[in-house]
Amino acid sequence: MISKARSSITGANPAIYVVLTISAVAALIPFIWMLMTSVKTFGDTLSLTIWPWPPFGKSVPQFNNFGDAIRQIGVDRETGLPLFVRQFLNTSFVTAVIVVGVTTTSIMAAYAFANLEFPGKRFIFLIVLLTLMFPDDLTLIPRAVMMFKNYLDWYDSYLALTIPFIASAFGIFLVRQFMMQIPADLFDAAQIDGAGHIRYLTQIVIPLARPAIVTIALFHFIWTWNEFKWTQLVTKDVNMRTVSVGMQDFLQGDGGTNAHLAMAVAVMVVLPIILLYLFTQKYFTEGITTTGLKG
Repeated sequence: MISKARSSITGANPAIYVVLTISAVAALIPFIWMLMTSVKTFGDTLSLTIWPWPPFGKSVPQFNNFGDAIRQIGVDRETGLPLFVRQFLNTSFVTAVIVVGVTTTSIMAAYAFANLEFPGKRFIFLIVLLTLMFPDDLTLIPRAVMMFKNYLDWYDSYLALTIPFIASAFGIFLVRQFMMQIPADLFDAAQIDGAGHIRYLTQIVIPLARPAIVTIALFHFIWTWNEFKWTQLVTKDVNMRTVSVGMQDFLQGDGGTNAHLAMAVAVMVVLPIILLYLFTQKYFTEGITTTGLKG
């Protein structure tokens, strides 16, 4: 099936490649503009000079904009670190916890739905799928209210930023669909060798399902790193906030009048996502193209 798709793409009309190339360039233009603005002077930003550097201009790239932006954001009063560094560490910690949690729960639940038999299996899986039909904004306020003192007392804590998101219906669905494609004969062979479900899952299923697992991890890394509304609702202390909310605070302050510094902050926020995608794009593409809809 995949080879047929690749052959059809190879023989596609050249116009398709032209359209795709134009679309790719159009998608890259905002990022290129952001990167270029982040190393411009304040004057070049105001004058909307596209290329202020040699050979068309006399300016030099202002790499000190990144340091100036970090200093302007402020200092963490508890540790003395730059506030951007504290919020960057917050984001990294929250993202790591959520990615590990989602990956673990998705693998375990997906394996149960794909390989185990238990009462109400199809009904429970249907309930999991039904949760995908509801927009996140519908449950945003009820979840936020639960974080306050009268319920869980998790307001302004890492628990509020991580625990509500360590399971994902989409992650369970995608990994389960991938596992459904693994031949049942492999489990029979593993049983003959004396392997149980745990050993079969860890030594056979997880390596085979790695593209889907990496895809889920990448999706949730991007979502968590960029998450804004939830963090703004359940945190008040700037030391507990993440880079996305911190960037908004910066733009609402003096940073909003300095576009070159704002773009420097934006580059630092976006860079980890770009680097992660570059290292995992092989598994990401494979996970999307080979995950069928069996079962």
